[in-house]
Amino acid sequence: MGSLYGLASFTNFISVNRNPNRKIPQIVSINPCSRLSIRTRNLTHIVRVCKAVELDEMSEGFFEAIEELERMTRDPSDVLEELSSKLSARELQLVLVCFSQEGRDSWCALEVFEWLKKENKVDEETMELMVSLKCGWVKKLVQGEHDVEDVIGLLVGMECVGLKPDFSMIEKVVSLYWDLGERERGVLFVKEVLRRGIGYEGGWKQGGPTGYLAWKMMEDGSYRDAIKLVIQIKESNLKPEVYSYLIAMTAVVKELNEFGKALFKLKSFTKTGLISDLDVEDRQLIEKYQSTLLSDGVRLSNWVIEEGGPSFHGVVYERLLAMYICAGRGPEAEKQLWKMKILGKEPDTNLYDIVLAICASQKEINSISRLLTRIEVTSLLNKKKTLTWLLRGYIKGSHFEDAAETVFKMLDLGVYPEFLDQAAVLQGLRKAINQSGNVETYFKLCKRLADAGLTGPCLVYMYIKKYKLWVIKML
Repeated sequence: MGSLYGLASFTNFISVNRNPNRKIPQIVSINPCSRLSIRTRNLTHIVRVCKAVELDEMSEGFFEAIEELERMTRDPSDVLEELSSKLSARELQLVLVCFSQEGRDSWCALEVFEWLKKENKVDEETMELMVSLKCGWVKKLVQGEHDVEDVIGLLVGMECVGLKPDFSMIEKVVSLYWDLGERERGVLFVKEVLRRGIGYEGGWKQGGPTGYLAWKMMEDGSYRDAIKLVIQIKESNLKPEVYSYLIAMTAVVKELNEFGKALFKLKSFTKTGLISDLDVEDRQLIEKYQSTLLSDGVRLSNWVIEEGGPSFHGVVYERLLAMYICAGRGPEAEKQLWKMKILGKEPDTNLYDIVLAICASQKEINSISRLLTRIEVTSLLNKKKTLTWLLRGYIKGSHFEDAAETVFKMLDLGVYPEFLDQAAVLQGLRKAINQSGNVETYFKLCKRLADAGLTGPCLVYMYIKKYKLWVIKML
C-alpha cells in the first residue's frame, strides 16, 4: 500500500478557480478543459493523480465525491457532509491530493481541508500532508515567476481556511526568491507580508521576514543593502521585528570592518607609491561614509531599546562597542564598555585592551587613565599584555615619547617588550630627533634597554655620533 506521505510528492502545480460563494483569491487561471475529468470513472485518470494508491481499495463513495466536487454545482462542504459516511479517513486525504494536482482546483482542496478541520477530522498525518501540499503550491508559484500578489493571495487563502502560514513558510518563500536571484520580488514579498500581517500572531518572537531577508543579504556580503532594507521598512510605517534591527546592526559592524580593511590597503598603496595621496575631498568622503554607517547603527540601536526593552540593552551595547572599535572611535567604545559593566555583562578582557590601544593611538588621556586602573589588580602576565596593547597603540598613533614611557613602565615591572616593539619605538624617536633635536628620551631608552640586556651601547654611540656627541662606555 502506498504511503500518504508519498502522495504529496505528486503535487506539481495548482489552479484556483473562484467559487462564487467564497472569496478566495484567484492565483492562477487555467482553462477548465485542462482539468482531469473523472466523471467516466476511468481508472486511468485516477492513476495519473494517485500512482501510489491501490485503486481496488477505494470505495464507490470516493469516486462519487470526486465526481460531485468536479461539477462545482454545490459547495464542497455540502458534498462532503452528504458523503462523509461513505468515505474513510484515507479517502478524505486522497481527495485533498486529487484537487492539488496540476490543472486541478486547489480552491477545492482548501475547502476540503476547511471542512475536515471543522469536523475535527484533521489528524497529525492529514496535517503533515496538507503542509506538504501547500509548500509545493508556493514553490511552484515562485518558480513559475508569478506575481508576488499571487503568492500573497495563496497565503491569505490558506489563512482563510485555518491553515495559517507560520514563519517557516514565510522563510521558505524568501529563500526561494533569493536563491532564484529574484531579490526585488523578495523585498516586495516581505513588505506585503508585513503590510497584511500574514503569519503575525502577537509579534515575531525569535525571527521574522525582515530579519531573515537581511540575514540572507548579509550572507552574500551585501551588508549595506541589509542595513538599508531594515531602515527603509521601518521608515515605511511597517513593523519589522526587533531582531531585524540587531541583524542590521551586525551588518553595520561587518561593513565597517570591510571598510577598514579597504582603507588599510589604500594607505599601503599610497606608501608604496602605487597611487597618489588622498586629497581633502577623498578624505571627506571617507569620513562621511563612516559617519553615515555609525549614524545608522545608533538609530537601529535606539529602535531596539524602544521596542525591545531592557532585556535587549546588553546585546545593543555589544553591537555598539563592536561598531566603534571597527571605526576606531576610542572614547565612544570606552563608554559602551562601562555600560556593559554597569549592566552586569562583564566585557571580555581583550575588549578592554583593544579599546585601550585605540585610545592610545588617539592620545585620549582621560580614557587611557580610566582603562589602566584595572591592571592594578591583575596578574603580571596580564599587566604585560595590557601594556603591550598600550605600547602598540602609541606606536600606531606615532606618539613615541608616550611609547617610550610605556616601555619604562614595563621595565620597572620586570616585563620586557617584544623586540619589534622596541625597534619601532627607537626608530620613531630617531625620526623625531631630526625635527626637534631632542635626544634625551632616545638616550634614556637606549640606556634602560642596555641595562636590561635587551640591546648594546653601540646603538647609542652610532646614532649620537651623528650629532657630534660622545657617550662614555655604558656598563
